[in-house]
Amino acid sequence: MNLEDFASACSLTSLPELGKVCHLAFFYLKTSSIEEFGSSDAERWLTRLALPAPNRSRLEKNLRASRNTTRATNGHRLRREFIVELEKKYPSVGPRSQLVADHGSILPEVDYSGTRGYIESLAKQINAAYELNIFDGCTVLMRRLVEVLLILSYRNLGIETAIKDAAGNYKFLDQVIGEARTNSALALSRHSKEILDVFRKLGNFSAHKIEYICRREYIEPHIQEYRALFGELLYKSGIKK
Repeated sequence: MNLEDFASACSLTSLPELGKVCHLAFFYLKTSSIEEFGSSDAERWLTRLALPAPNRSRLEKNLRASRNTTRATNGHRLRREFIVELEKKYPSVGPRSQLVADHGSILPEVDYSGTRGYIESLAKQINAAYELNIFDGCTVLMRRLVEVLLILSYRNLGIETAIKDAAGNYKFLDQVIGEARTNSALALSRHSKEILDVFRKLGNFSAHKIEYICRREYIEPHIQEYRALFGELLYKSGIKK
């Protein structure tokens, strides 16, 4: 679907100015991977369709107040809920994206940006799962990221054999955590030693307990603790200096 077809399909000209801009932001997100936008982008999009140019100051104010947008580093971006809503209405707009849209609810972008691709991907998935109320998936991913960072920390310190069995395979996470609590070379903080098993248990319950369903209130009290643990393990693993 091209721009003109999309404008026709969503009756763009009948929408208020803010609605026009948000719909066009969705179109360019899906077709050109433009995740962030500002009033200058909106003006260019509107004038391309021969629509009136917006008052930039008024538009910026409306974008900040809109429930469909959130502030970003370089302006604004669409909220995930709005993107999903329009994806259902206009499934033929652009290729099916593999990008994960998140708003840093558990791990802020500043914490994971510039680490490693797979760590950034896991962090984004953790955030997106929490933001979309997929709490069981969120805790399983949180547990996985802790396990990954512990292994990377042992590798970085050259003590990886301490968490491997006789066959050279990594031990189960409960054994790795038990080892990590007492390993003087790893030297975890007291806080991290105390909190490690919380995230293992949360992930295990969601992955293995048949009748168990995770809820927001099981995760929310531990978000700050998870951020602190994540930050410490990034340094222990040598990913951050």
